[in-house]
Amino acid sequence: MSSTSQRDLGNSGSPIEDELEDAFNRMVDEGTQRLHRSWREVLVTGAFGGTDVAMGVLAYLAVLHATGNQLLAGLAFSIGFLALLLGRSELFTEGFLIPITTVAAKRASVGQLLKHWSGTLVANLAGGWVLMWLVMQAFPRLHEQTVESAAHFVTAPLSLETVTLSLLGGMAITLMTRMQHGTDAMVGKIAAAVAGAFVLAGLQMFHSILDSLLIFGALHTGAAPFGYLDWLRWFGYVVVGNIVGGFTLVTMLRLLRIKDRVQEEREEAQSP
Repeated sequence: MSSTSQRDLGNSGSPIEDELEDAFNRMVDEGTQRLHRSWREVLVTGAFGGTDVAMGVLAYLAVLHATGNQLLAGLAFSIGFLALLLGRSELFTEGFLIPITTVAAKRASVGQLLKHWSGTLVANLAGGWVLMWLVMQAFPRLHEQTVESAAHFVTAPLSLETVTLSLLGGMAITLMTRMQHGTDAMVGKIAAAVAGAFVLAGLQMFHSILDSLLIFGALHTGAAPFGYLDWLRWFGYVVVGNIVGGFTLVTMLRLLRIKDRVQEEREEAQSP
């Protein structure tokens, strides 16, 4: 089907389906606002993202401690993703689909994307580190479970299994973002957050922020058999795997699907 006939079939006059056109406009509008934030706004929003996820980690640990059921604990972790959604905070690994699409559409620069990524990543880790210290002081009964859960990730050797778990972790959260921006209905957005948490935390995929907060919690107990250097070695390959997974398995495919619409947006952005 040619672009011209595709335009004639829909109501929007776009070279893509009306639903994709709506989702594309939502992504670019939101991405433009996010990537034009000041450093202060990026850091504060990222810090909130870290504390929101830490509350999800607390729920995850509490349910896992009480039931021993990993899948139920994954559902409990959805509290963190719901807080991100409803509180409008920012998680580093959410920053693939929307910001990259915005840069591809020439509505923001690569430099603004790098500022967004670096500021959000550092602020996520800092905010989460602080809140996990508070959690460990408030809930000493969760110390043993926290150390055990964190050790599953930080002591895992670099292997085909751990690399693929990192790729899938990046894909899972980027897919969650794609689902949330595919609808205007809040019920659908909430369902996507719960589903994302179930897959990501319930199946113990490797996620650079979520699992780092677990590791920070274990380190705060003073009983962890590993240290910050062990975390840094683990974090180095997991964050790369998350980026590659989120970009190649979701973002790049979506860009290929809407490439004609992206090209139109680029031409409009570059026109005087």
